[in-house]
Amino acid sequence: MTLDFWLKTSGTWINILTVLIGTTIGLIFRKRIPQKIQLIITQGVGLLTLWIGFSMTNNLAKVQAGKIDGTILGLFAIILGGVIGEWLEIEDKLANIGNWLKQRFRGKGRFTEGFVASSLLFCVGPMTLVGCLNNGLTGDNTLLSLKATMDGIVAIAFANIYGVGVGFSLLVILFYQGGLSLLAGLLANVISDPANDPRIFLVTGVGGLMIIGIGINLLEISKIRVASFLPAIAIAPIVYQLIYSLNI
Repeated sequence: MTLDFWLKTSGTWINILTVLIGTTIGLIFRKRIPQKIQLIITQGVGLLTLWIGFSMTNNLAKVQAGKIDGTILGLFAIILGGVIGEWLEIEDKLANIGNWLKQRFRGKGRFTEGFVASSLLFCVGPMTLVGCLNNGLTGDNTLLSLKATMDGIVAIAFANIYGVGVGFSLLVILFYQGGLSLLAGLLANVISDPANDPRIFLVTGVGGLMIIGIGINLLEISKIRVASFLPAIAIAPIVYQLIYSLNI
């Protein structure tokens, strides 16, 4: 039973380790980097984050439910999800968790902002969902290991920008990503081929919109309440299934 648990969640533990290492490296170099260099690093990461987000949103073009295309479905999901998220005050509650951790561990500066931004970036995306399904069903952690490597690199830059709060995102990775891996058996009954499932494409596209929001926040163009859109991830496949069933 223990072996089975570790096999199903192996990718999550690797991801936690890489984020921890990346955060540590970022913190070590943070004090040695001039302010203007830190600014250009932030802008570079922001631009790359925007590119990742736009790349993910291309998946909306792969979705068609009856006569309704993925762009309309994505718009409906992101707006409805945002309304629900604001009603549930998800952004504020996540920030409160960050503030509690900041006080508990005597964090400084942009601790909470780093915790929220890194938690969202590390957990929203196609590699998380598909990787957790693969890991939880077959023990194959290849995709999550690749994601872990990317997250570790991003953690270096984020820790340089936000500080130690980035490292605490491993708590969200543990519960969210680990939980998905353990629930993979149930999800497999609904999603038999995640790599080609239109519901996954729609979730990925909606997640891409959220990643764009993180990029905008990094570049300080505006302040997007990204966490409030989290319900859209769950709503997207429901929207697709409803429209598809109605054959509109």
